[in-house]
Amino acid sequence: MSNAVEKAYAEIRDAIHAGRFPPGAHLKEGELADLIGVSRTPIREALRRLNAEGAVKFMRNHGAFVADWSLDEIKEIFDLRAMLEGYAVERAAERATPEQVARLRQLAEEMLALEPKATAAALSRIAEANGEFHRLIVQAAGTQRLSLMMAQVVEVPLVLRTFHRYNAEALRRSLRHHMEIVSAFEVRDGAWAGSVMRSHIAAAWHAIEASRAETMAVREAAE
Repeated sequence: MSNAVEKAYAEIRDAIHAGRFPPGAHLKEGELADLIGVSRTPIREALRRLNAEGAVKFMRNHGAFVADWSLDEIKEIFDLRAMLEGYAVERAAERATPEQVARLRQLAEEMLALEPKATAAALSRIAEANGEFHRLIVQAAGTQRLSLMMAQVVEVPLVLRTFHRYNAEALRRSLRHHMEIVSAFEVRDGAWAGSVMRSHIAAAWHAIEASRAETMAVREAAE
């Protein structure tokens, strides 16, 4: 059963992050079971796990849906993320192993190399590498309590597919933040890393805010 739950969890989560199940999409247990090739029981358990992480919401008598948030809710989540991940990166800069620092640099350089392509495939890979980059920082911070607290606030940008909302300038700035964070890690400067991470998260919030405003303007113009 545990293997089936892990399979269901991974495939649903990856589909949400890839945008195949966008915010607000209805996640029907029967359809997911047929799609993934497992019974409904592991699907149900996977959806509960995704709900605990903030990626899925349950509506009474209606089932599970990909989470969607108001602009105020997103702002609150990013404010919390800045506090928690700012603290995490400060700890991690002083505690990360040489292997973890090397992997962070590898991920940061890969993302930067993909930036000029700006294709859908490149953006998807950047998003995937970015998720690993931020998870590795939390892991390197070395505190299980912080990992649990971070779960929901890190999940939200993944569901929102933040990188797909960036213009060219915002994407370039975000990827350079990664490189600067790695440079701070290499000299074990937690204050530097924390400052850059908070700027990084603030920039991500403003990209989402601008994207939502643009979407609303287009809708209003079409009405």
